[in-house]
Amino acid sequence: MYVIAGLGNPGIKYRKTRHNVGFDVIDILSERFGIPVKTKKFKGLIGKGVIAGMEVILVKPQTFMNLSGECIREVMDFYQVPAENLAVFCDDIHLDLGRLRIRKSGSCGGHHGLENIIQQLSTENFKRIRIGVGIQPEYMDRIRFVLGSFSKEEREILDAALRRASDAVIVMFAEGVDQAMNLYNGKGAL
Repeated sequence: MYVIAGLGNPGIKYRKTRHNVGFDVIDILSERFGIPVKTKKFKGLIGKGVIAGMEVILVKPQTFMNLSGECIREVMDFYQVPAENLAVFCDDIHLDLGRLRIRKSGSCGGHHGLENIIQQLSTENFKRIRIGVGIQPEYMDRIRFVLGSFSKEEREILDAALRRASDAVIVMFAEGVDQAMNLYNGKGAL
């Protein structure tokens, strides 16, 4: 069994913002594989189904970004899923819009959602798929930037990246994380 989590903030106010691209990928996977993510459990919304022949649990933590690990830890503990079987989608303000960066493990890289997951699981040994939401302009406050919306042109680039990210997790399960990294790391519009 695998857990696939997308990071974001709950509520209509945050829909389609830079910080919620993780939720957007979960929505794509939910629709693509017919896995409704509507069950309220473990401080989040979850859905169980099958992707690439593997039993998965899709997760959208409802704890707000900086406490995402609380929800994910509860899911992992309840279903007895090892950290190596966790894949997390999140935004990255250090990557150009539409770029993907897949890693087998590693530090939080300054992302507070990932930081909380690492704290809650007591390990960095889980997969993460970072989605570039554009480089934060020096003149703009970080919170304002990540909670901001995309322009129409940016959204088109991002939507293509979200589809690639959903494809990447399928490759990750079917062919391994190394193959997903080879195919998708750094790919995307500039």
